[in-house]
Amino acid sequence: MSAPYERPTLAPSLLAYAEGLRDAAPDAPPLPGGLPLPHSAYPPRDPADARTAREARLALPGLLLPFLADPDPERAAVELERALAAVPVRDRAVFAAAAALPLPGDPDARSRARALARCLTRRGTNVRAVAAGLGLLSRLGEPEDVPHLRTLGLLDRLGSHVVATLDPLDRKAAARAWLLHQADDEELRAFAAALTAGDETAALDLLTRLPSTPRELDPHDARRVAEAVGLPAILRREPHRPGLPAQALRLLTRMCSGRNHKAEIRSYGDAVALYEEVAAHARLLPPDLDHRARLVGLALGLHSGTSHFLPWPEGRRRELITLLLDAAGEPETPSELEGRRRTEWIRRTARHLRAARPEEPAGPPVLRIEIAVPDPGDVDVVETRFLVDGRPLLPEAFGQGPGEPPEALLETGALRAGPEPHEVRIAEAYCTEGCCGALYVTVRREGTHVVWDGWRRPCAPRGFPDLPAHRFDADAYDREIARAEQDRDWTWPARRTAWLIGAALRERPGILARWGLGRGWISTDFHTPDTTVVTFNGPPLAADGTPDTEQPVQQFLWYLPDDGTPPEQRAAAAVRRIEEENPRGYAEPPG
Repeated sequence: MSAPYERPTLAPSLLAYAEGLRDAAPDAPPLPGGLPLPHSAYPPRDPADARTAREARLALPGLLLPFLADPDPERAAVELERALAAVPVRDRAVFAAAAALPLPGDPDARSRARALARCLTRRGTNVRAVAAGLGLLSRLGEPEDVPHLRTLGLLDRLGSHVVATLDPLDRKAAARAWLLHQADDEELRAFAAALTAGDETAALDLLTRLPSTPRELDPHDARRVAEAVGLPAILRREPHRPGLPAQALRLLTRMCSGRNHKAEIRSYGDAVALYEEVAAHARLLPPDLDHRARLVGLALGLHSGTSHFLPWPEGRRRELITLLLDAAGEPETPSELEGRRRTEWIRRTARHLRAARPEEPAGPPVLRIEIAVPDPGDVDVVETRFLVDGRPLLPEAFGQGPGEPPEALLETGALRAGPEPHEVRIAEAYCTEGCCGALYVTVRREGTHVVWDGWRRPCAPRGFPDLPAHRFDADAYDREIARAEQDRDWTWPARRTAWLIGAALRERPGILARWGLGRGWISTDFHTPDTTVVTFNGPPLAADGTPDTEQPVQQFLWYLPDDGTPPEQRAAAAVRRIEEENPRGYAEPPG
């Protein structure tokens, strides 16, 4: 017997078709990616239409706009569906064009546009017509549209359009539609199926068992999961449900992370409520290192990360930092190395946060430079953060990725204000600058001030605010740069070794030049932070042992695991070896 979605249907619209499939098998688990559309939903291309897809996309606004003014929305919907069926263009282009149309300001005209959108979504029989209606409803939709949108969200090809349309209306429904179409592993698919079936008990049980490590759940996934269940309300109602407080903490931590993704916490409408519930129930968590470290990480994000900018009532952000640190408590020192490193990180970060005080601006703005080291148990990048009068600069000015590592800014003296203006890259997107951008600033000395201006965001998406020039008192600025450059409290032996090796090679470039090599990045291994990594760039050797400059430049990596020797001795020994032996003999190519 064929599955319900494979049976022929005479449904006059895609909405009726979806309702029929849903009602024919109400207990059937949802198909990953949604129910397939009928063949009739894909209008054939008219062979007489010689336009290219690009030409058709450019023509869409002119095609769609006149229909908004039609006084008869039902007639307009029929005519628009017929017109769209003849356009050689994909439904996503139709959705984007409809969503970007200039909407009328007159209330009656907006009502007619809304009525047109509803006719298209509720009576449309092809995917382009429904996509046009969804695009209009993404800005004109009202709560009464949500049930119809949820039903359309069961269908393949319409999922992303439905999610975008539901987002401003009902985040929970949007998240459930997103999970239905985008969940790509077994646990998330089972969770989505339970939600779609309305089985809240099964959904909450599955929620507590969802993986939330960086490899398995990125910040966007974590936000959608939290939205799909209304996590703050669930935690408030059932704080003693086994595993729920711990999963809420993990999901909140993931949303605040920028690892391999931009942080999602400011896109989460219930962020403040979830912070409050997690802090209120933190003492129900077992006092293990994972929970202690995540609580401290949340406090660090409130201090100098993206969460600083959530809509906190006056003074509440500082109060929550204290509550989270108190709940984290004082961990005992375990015997294994990784546990000792995490314990030291918890203690050091908590000390720093308890000592931090908000700046009281009086006169020129005050710059504070801080090195944010992530929880050693949740591998992430070490970044430089900038606070101006206690307010983090980068999440507001860029938000696409972390600040540059301290080695790039402080080891090199890049932030010093010399006699000549110079440009500095202070942040890069979590992917790369060429993909999603970076943030540059020009540092210049002007009399008794140091000025940061000339901001640039190459390749970054639009929508960030224009940045003002910051004028810092020059003496205070110089003292802060010197303090940050000399600060070693944040580092650890392998990272300190890398810092010292890098400084020595920078001061003595001839050491590498004699081997025909250039200095690459020098830091610690991302997944094994107790290993120093020194990289070199240069051509391979020819048969006679000299650099073969006709060959492409290669990268060579030298791994130095921490053996307990003081960083100063390890760095000196490493530099001596580089000086005496060609690194190509003991370094290795990547991969």
